[in-house]
Amino acid sequence: MIFGFISRHRLAILYGVSLAILLFLLKWLEWKFIVFTHSFELYAGAIAILFTGLGIWLALKLTKPRVETRIETRVETRVETVIVEKEVYINSGLTETAEFVPNEKELEKLGLSKRELEVLQLMSAGLSNQEIADKLFVSLNTIKTHSSKLFEKMDVKRRTQAVEMAKRLSIIP
Repeated sequence: MIFGFISRHRLAILYGVSLAILLFLLKWLEWKFIVFTHSFELYAGAIAILFTGLGIWLALKLTKPRVETRIETRVETRVETVIVEKEVYINSGLTETAEFVPNEKELEKLGLSKRELEVLQLMSAGLSNQEIADKLFVSLNTIKTHSSKLFEKMDVKRRTQAVEMAKRLSIIP
């Protein structure tokens, strides 16, 4: 059956196979032409992909927190005690906020109220005005008023300047 089909349509099959071979040859030549004319772009793209992958890998390695695990084993009379302490993330040289003592002289000199100081501390934490208002249970307009008074007293124009000056004067940690 298959042999009969091939013998009857031999000429059409021959033309089809030869056209497929010619099409493959033309596509292969077109590909070689593209590779030769755009070789710089292809090499630059390959290098960009390689360095992107390397950058992602390096960023993941550098941002992983160092973990310190301690395991102690104590053997007592017929009872073995194993103490496994909690994993501790090692702080990279940053000071603890519990040790911070605000500079009272500068606070008095600027004349900041306790509420303005709270607003300043929340600003330094990166909260928006609405988030500060929600946290302190006051309206947004009240926070805007506290902020403008704070900027007046500190003689600054922006939040970042106020936070930077407060840190420099040791008002906030």
